[in-house]
Amino acid sequence: MKTYLPLIALSALLIGSTTSCKKKGCLDQDAVNYNSEAKKDDGTCKYTPTINVNGNNPENINVGDTYTDAGATATNKDGSTVTVNTSSQVDATTKGTYTVTYTATNENGSATATRTVNVNIGQDNWLVTWNVTSDCGNSFPLAAAPVFASGTTGTNDLIIDNLFNIVGGTANATVNGSNINIPTQTIDFTFGQVTFSGVGTINDQANTITITYTYDNTTPIIGGSGTCVATYTKQ
Repeated sequence: MKTYLPLIALSALLIGSTTSCKKKGCLDQDAVNYNSEAKKDDGTCKYTPTINVNGNNPENINVGDTYTDAGATATNKDGSTVTVNTSSQVDATTKGTYTVTYTATNENGSATATRTVNVNIGQDNWLVTWNVTSDCGNSFPLAAAPVFASGTTGTNDLIIDNLFNIVGGTANATVNGSNINIPTQTIDFTFGQVTFSGVGTINDQANTITITYTYDNTTPIIGGSGTCVATYTKQ
């Protein structure tokens, strides 16, 4: 019995030493003072504010819309509020992807959050009044004041009415963001017909459209075929 008593005492001492040597610290990985080497949480975790972005993220608007940011709120771990500072890069006059940054600071440091704002080209941008200049000449005689209209409500269909001088005519097109596509189509007149197609773009400010037409006009005297460029300017 005397032989085992020292061994039991030694074992108890080693167990006690191992337990007391467990490294303490913050075990929450979301804390600024997280300790990856700690084995036991000592309740010392510290946190920067939590930021909640209000409204849509990402947000989508059209070129020329008034952008009003929905803002953000920030709270500390104990639920108290923190002031949020906002920095915005949004230029609503120009197509693009922009970032709004929110920052909140407490005694433990700063936190940031962002909102993406997409400034797009939509129907409101091309269903307006346009004037046109071109190098198309008499073989493809574009009218100076065409009428842009929507083909089907809620879609990107586009009708360009009053296409030609005197005789009018209508072109059917589709708009996809900045790109315009006019599939091959034919307009019949009294003395001939014009078959044409076109591709074009809307600039980032949505105030200029450039379309390159390819055409074949069978009308006597003024007929001909080729390509020409038309520039539509927002009025």
